[in-house]
Amino acid sequence: MKSWHIGLSVVATDVGGGFSIGLGGLGFVMGLSGSWMLLTGLIGAWISAVLLIPKVINEGHKFNLLTFPELLKRNYDKKVALVAGIISFIGYLGFTSSQLLAGAKLAVGTFPELSLTNALIIMGTVAMLYTVFGGIKAVIYTDTFQWIILMSGLIFIGIPVSFYALGGLDGILKVLPNEFFRLDNITWIQMLNWAITIIPIWFVGMTLYQRIYACKNEKTAKKAWYIAGIFEYPIMAFMGVALGLLSRVAVEQGMFATDGFLTAANLDPEIGLPLLLKNILPVGLMGLMMSAYFSAIMSTADSCLLAASGNFTTDILGLNDKNPKTIKISQVITFIVGFVAILIATAMTSVLDLMLLSYSFMVSGLLVPVLGMLYSKNKKPLAALLAMLFGGFSTLIITFLEVQIPYGFDPILIGISISLVTYLIVKK
Repeated sequence: MKSWHIGLSVVATDVGGGFSIGLGGLGFVMGLSGSWMLLTGLIGAWISAVLLIPKVINEGHKFNLLTFPELLKRNYDKKVALVAGIISFIGYLGFTSSQLLAGAKLAVGTFPELSLTNALIIMGTVAMLYTVFGGIKAVIYTDTFQWIILMSGLIFIGIPVSFYALGGLDGILKVLPNEFFRLDNITWIQMLNWAITIIPIWFVGMTLYQRIYACKNEKTAKKAWYIAGIFEYPIMAFMGVALGLLSRVAVEQGMFATDGFLTAANLDPEIGLPLLLKNILPVGLMGLMMSAYFSAIMSTADSCLLAASGNFTTDILGLNDKNPKTIKISQVITFIVGFVAILIATAMTSVLDLMLLSYSFMVSGLLVPVLGMLYSKNKKPLAALLAMLFGGFSTLIITFLEVQIPYGFDPILIGISISLVTYLIVKK
């Protein structure tokens, strides 16, 4: 595959629907400062282009690797690869669910007659079908097309129509305090939490390794990652939070009163954007804008679904492309994983929380063993195995028990620290 297809597929997968809706929620709550979250995407993309791609792409091509844990298997052993496959599978299953929930929230906020469950079924079924039948090639090509639709919708419809409907710059400045228009309306703790959660995913994300292997050479892969970084920040970062900010203006102007929201106090921030679009767009433009957001959502959901399916088929079941039945089995597993993801989505409420929890679990479990694989000459499989287990599950336990961490640090920082200490002690 060539760099532009891969680059647009990477950014469509990474930003996609969850971050589109999540960015809208951040813009609603904190204004333009929410854009800093996607700066971590730019940093992660460019760092991994320099440090990761040169070390993995040639090995991936030489040994015809299909998944990220297969790389760990070559550098550690089968047990490490199996545990990595399980962690990655669980993480991407949660991530798939978060994308479907994002689409359902958008649909329900825009079309009140539609229930959340029905919206999840529709979104999940469509994404499942073309992923099951088309595999990685279908996912990458549709990602490119879906990203173009999203950009067109935001640039030519969403932002300009919203801006005009809310009374232009004067109307917007009247109702919101100044901090919504500044870039320093954020704490350093929040910035650090985003950085330690999102930047490392560029080193452990199964969807990203699949795309590295799909590139025809190292130069193509690096260019694709540079393209993806620029689209993440500043392009998508500011467009996403700008629409969220405009939805906050709309509720303060009383535009959502007929929907039962007189103030922002009782409104889910992630629902603000769909309500804004519903109230300002006429029927035809509304359809085009919904197409844009559904495209973004599906571009991430399909990639995460394929990643989870790949982990289960290749890393957990141990099937490879030499087995003539692998494709059929993989298609069945993809369908089942998609169905389970829909069920999980029905039990969750926050898109961004579910996404970041999935990120945290994968990063805290997998980051240290990956860095050991890349930069340690003396690789110890037991050290990698225990680092994964202690790191990943400590983050989950701290999160679910709602343990208060000093200074407001994210649980992932504790998880990575535990993983690192475990790795170093066992290795020594």
